[in-house]
Amino acid sequence: MINLKTAFASLAVAGTLAAVSTPTLARDTINIVGSSTVYPFATVVAEHFGRNTDFPTPKLESTGSGGGLKLFCAGIGTQHPDITNASRRMKASEFELCQSNGVEDIVEVKIGSDGIVLASSQEAENLDVSLQQLFLALAKDVPNPDGSEELVANPYQNWNDIDASLPNKPIRVMGPPPTSGTRDAFNELALEGGCKTFDWIKAIKAEDKNAYKAICHSVREDGAFVEAGENDNLIVQKLTADASAYGIFGYSFLEENSGTLQAATVAGFEPTMDNISVGDYPLARSLWFYVKKAHVGVVPGIAEYVAEFASEGAWGDNGYLADVGLIPLDRADRMTAAESAVSLETMTGDEL
Repeated sequence: MINLKTAFASLAVAGTLAAVSTPTLARDTINIVGSSTVYPFATVVAEHFGRNTDFPTPKLESTGSGGGLKLFCAGIGTQHPDITNASRRMKASEFELCQSNGVEDIVEVKIGSDGIVLASSQEAENLDVSLQQLFLALAKDVPNPDGSEELVANPYQNWNDIDASLPNKPIRVMGPPPTSGTRDAFNELALEGGCKTFDWIKAIKAEDKNAYKAICHSVREDGAFVEAGENDNLIVQKLTADASAYGIFGYSFLEENSGTLQAATVAGFEPTMDNISVGDYPLARSLWFYVKKAHVGVVPGIAEYVAEFASEGAWGDNGYLADVGLIPLDRADRMTAAESAVSLETMTGDEL
């Protein structure tokens, strides 16, 4: 007669041994997260890579730069992403988070440039604004309109409340959430750019950097600025349906929708490829992606995907990414970046 207790015990031991001896199955598809701005470029590379190699087309998810880096830095293993895209450079705090979670060897790849645009329907009255006017329109607290050196809750309701040359209509701007690299870059380039034109606020930076940043990077919360999520296409759709609103997103989305949208002139410069590439347009920024080196050789195709992205056929002056709005690095910088990317050179953190 079979002893059921003994039999179940034997099955349990056998199951345990099988679990130990059977290796965890690695993914066969590259997992990429991150910036909604870099997403269209990475998607084109991924599709090209899937068509022209024996590797599966990588899986991409638009999580925003901050959200992507948080996922990327959470740990090593195929349950975590292999690559994250970013429309701003990794922060030192994010690098430290990666290190603390065992993500020690990271490859940083600068892919090109982009501009942040303030766009509207072509049926709308277009804007010609200074950085100071953008700060006064969208900051949470602004200098008192009476000229005194004190901050007050933003009182401006219409654009022409700020300056008579601006449209006589309510300030209503749709933009990305705090997890977005575009939001980070807009805060730094546009809001802080306008904020520091007030000398008495600029002087605060030397005394208290945190207080200065709180003033210059805080967006108003009274409805004038509307968080529209990580989906830039949604902002585009809303602008085409509403001529009274403006939206913030990357230059590539303006290029894709040039038949229906227009972009504001900022500080005297239009967001053109030439103005962005030479740095004249004040809201120009660099784009990046980061590779988890520990996953190379575990998830097939990572090194090959990086090499494809860093090829002249992709990110070069006449590459296929230029056709979808990427503004290439100059040739010397591109060659240096390509060499570093293909060799999977590990960043030290000193760069940040």
